[in-house]
Amino acid sequence: MQAKHAMNSTKHFVFILVDEFSHLAFSCAVEPLRIANLVSGKPLYRWSYVSEDGQSATCSNGSVTLVHHSYDDIPKCDHLLTLSGIHVQQKVTPQLLNTLRRERAKGANLGALCSGAYIFAMAGFLEGLQAAIHWEFHDGFMEKFPEVNLVRNVFVADEKFITASGGTATADLMLHLIERDHGADLSVAVADQMVYNAVRDATAEQRVSLQSRHGMRNPHMAKAIQKMNDTLDSPISPADIAEEIGISTRQLERLFGKYLNCSPKKYYVEMRLERARHLLIQTDKSITEISLACGFESPGHFSRVYRANFGITPSLQQGKIT
Repeated sequence: MQAKHAMNSTKHFVFILVDEFSHLAFSCAVEPLRIANLVSGKPLYRWSYVSEDGQSATCSNGSVTLVHHSYDDIPKCDHLLTLSGIHVQQKVTPQLLNTLRRERAKGANLGALCSGAYIFAMAGFLEGLQAAIHWEFHDGFMEKFPEVNLVRNVFVADEKFITASGGTATADLMLHLIERDHGADLSVAVADQMVYNAVRDATAEQRVSLQSRHGMRNPHMAKAIQKMNDTLDSPISPADIAEEIGISTRQLERLFGKYLNCSPKKYYVEMRLERARHLLIQTDKSITEISLACGFESPGHFSRVYRANFGITPSLQQGKIT
């Protein structure tokens, strides 16, 4: 494959590091650039870092990274990528939003990594566009930003704003950009240096499939669980699920017992509770709103079931730093 861009200029990546950013995503973003220079023997890329104070940024594992620039002196670059991590809802400051809007107005090529799509949605950048975010933020994101076409892909590179879902998905994105700039041979050589032999394209989903996770290849199970996932806010009975996928209720019970060692009803409730947990952590919705969104008949019933499953009440979960 021929490179699509000239190879005689150094591309500059600038990373805005939001406190508690993901160190894994950070390494997966920078190291492919460094290795591309090493393998090619040419300064194909350079990179620099930005934080609000222009001094340092602290990632979620406590490591401190020294930076080159503050929000006020971001240099002109080829890619300006915002990288955040946990507790992103509390990290979206007016200064950060104003900085991103200013850089957008100046024509910067913006992108967001890990939970960064949340920041871009807050800035009003993603309406009507596809975007990727780490799967743990999906439920809260979809509730808060229904106008964004959120996808479960590892990254989105063909929209106005690049987004990647974090973790090793950031490496997939960077390898994609390297291939776009300099051809597949270099991208493969960089992946080989990283001992990264499972490179994914943009359409790959983030989470391991149900079939892979449980070593299961039963189409009825896949359809049943998809039906449950589609009706978390208004659950239907196992009998109705069985009828819709064309099997008997007894057969559905046997399949869940064989593959998941539980009943369809129990698995369905656990799915709804997991969605509720995400909404409690990721949004400021009330317990009443969350109980309705997850198909529970009342806040009291929801609280009892939640506490029995997680050992903590929903109200305490909302105030708990996780």
